[in-house]
Amino acid sequence: MKTTKRGRPYLKDTLDLFATLIVSLELTTNRQFFRNFPNSFLTDDAARNLANLKFSQSNRGPDPREPSRIVTTTTTTTFSMTRDMAKAMCQHFMDARLIENAADPGSNLFKDRGVYVLTPKGLHVLERFMSKNGINGDHVSHVFTSQPICMKLLHLERRSTDDEIIVSHSVILALFRRFVGRQPNYPPDSLDSADAFQKYHERSKGVALMDVSERLIMGKSPITHRSCFAAVTALEWLCDFTSVIGREEAAEMAAQFVRYGLIALVSDKRKNNDSAIIFTVRGAAGGPNSTISQHGEFRCTAKAIYKITEEGRRTARWDVPEGATDSPNNSSANLSSAARSSEDPTEEAATVAKLDARLHRRASMTDRLNASHTKDDEKKSTHKESNTERLKHIIEEPHLRILFREFLRANFCEENLTFYIEVQDFKRKFNITSSAMASSTPAARGQKATPGQAAMERHHESLIQMALVIYNTYLAPSSQNELNIDHGLRNELSGYLTDVITALTGKAFQGRIEMEQANAFNATQLQTMIRLYERIQTHVFRLMATDSLTPYVCPQFIKTPRFLALRVKLNDEDDTSVNEFPLMPSGASTPSVPPGLTDDEVGGAYVTISQRAAAISQGKERQAHS
Repeated sequence: MKTTKRGRPYLKDTLDLFATLIVSLELTTNRQFFRNFPNSFLTDDAARNLANLKFSQSNRGPDPREPSRIVTTTTTTTFSMTRDMAKAMCQHFMDARLIENAADPGSNLFKDRGVYVLTPKGLHVLERFMSKNGINGDHVSHVFTSQPICMKLLHLERRSTDDEIIVSHSVILALFRRFVGRQPNYPPDSLDSADAFQKYHERSKGVALMDVSERLIMGKSPITHRSCFAAVTALEWLCDFTSVIGREEAAEMAAQFVRYGLIALVSDKRKNNDSAIIFTVRGAAGGPNSTISQHGEFRCTAKAIYKITEEGRRTARWDVPEGATDSPNNSSANLSSAARSSEDPTEEAATVAKLDARLHRRASMTDRLNASHTKDDEKKSTHKESNTERLKHIIEEPHLRILFREFLRANFCEENLTFYIEVQDFKRKFNITSSAMASSTPAARGQKATPGQAAMERHHESLIQMALVIYNTYLAPSSQNELNIDHGLRNELSGYLTDVITALTGKAFQGRIEMEQANAFNATQLQTMIRLYERIQTHVFRLMATDSLTPYVCPQFIKTPRFLALRVKLNDEDDTSVNEFPLMPSGASTPSVPPGLTDDEVGGAYVTISQRAAAISQGKERQAHS
């Protein structure tokens, strides 16, 4: 496992090992200090599993020598560490805000006898890891429904050589806008009586602000500083809602805010003998009228108070009316060479030309849904293409997808969307499956199946079950949610199943697949069914985008008042600068280079969305309006 100059493992290794450990644990109710803590684990549990942790991953693919056959490749990785190493690794998990002490959430030290739970950020990372690696998460599903989950996590790109965040002007602006929110976040007075979900939702809007009065001269009226926050609060927020690891890295990002003139120190009333940790960053200064300094420092003390500057307010667009957009000449949108930043000022001039060429504005979700980026001189056929793009973004965005489902239900064609999503899930699960387990004793000599092979066998059984359910629910004659699909496609699928089932059982196919018949399917036959399902899925997608039976489902949907209101709400909640970076699905792999950029490491950011958190949020909103 590679480590950085700071002595911590690389971020990707940290996240992967954390998620592997959690999947291998049994999260139960543990008791400490006369209190019960559900969905928790003990220090001993983590140390025991990390002493001999096995992660097995099986991938299906065509045989290079005979592409019609499907072969399975299983890779098993074993982690082994002493108790002290395991504790040190868990300390890194705490620093990254993936776990916290259940009895004392404010503690930053991983203790020898402690009870620990996952944080909302930890649940987001776990969900993404499980989705990406095809892990069956039934044993942790109760955790996702009973605790808050970080819905949107901002990831900052890192250098491959030393795992340090690649700092650039656009990245700092994106991070700052996410940090302060679309509007100033003054917590409501009723927050103390709110439940955990409501409190977390309020925190996710941006760092908690307050007004601070300061009397500079005796007898004079005090000066009130607006939009202030405690230094410690800022560090905690950055650790909880972004991919920064630890307060040290968070403090460096906050120091960049100071260097860019976005925040400024109000006061630090610590006593002279109190210790103080001050982080300083350096870079190229801006032009004569720029707020960017050569260096910036951030005081990590309990008494330090900072405020949002006027430049910070302009960057956050707090004073811009809702629905308005930045002017191209706005300082927050102007990526001039003077505004570029680098940890090494000598590299600034050499790379600025490349940066200017590559950091171009990406269309926001609202732009894509409006198809406003379509050029005037494009052909008329782009109308259908824009509907296709719109539908893709509607399905990818959890809130819009739930609203679209309700629209289809009202038009009696919900089964189209359900089938499309279930086939997507089926394809993903067919290609990859993983398992994680702690093995207290070595595998017995002559053991027939490795953990990965055993997991693959169980996975194959579940895939057969999925294929059966999809066919019997949507494609079998007179099925419960029978799809209206092309007659040729239906006949091709029926003909294939007739040949397979007759060859396997010697009996004629009766139009429905029985479980005992499906159990005989092999991987190659499942692959053929996936290809047929995929063709039907493409047909169904086109129906939803431009349906002649339910005239133009997608165009009709995007004109509904509820869609228009939700689109505006999503655009207001999302920071424009964050929208300029790619939106990654929760199950997508972390890109090896910043999305949309070349192999040259110039930095970037992207947002991942928790599908579970979005579904829970939408469910609560529906309950509130009902």
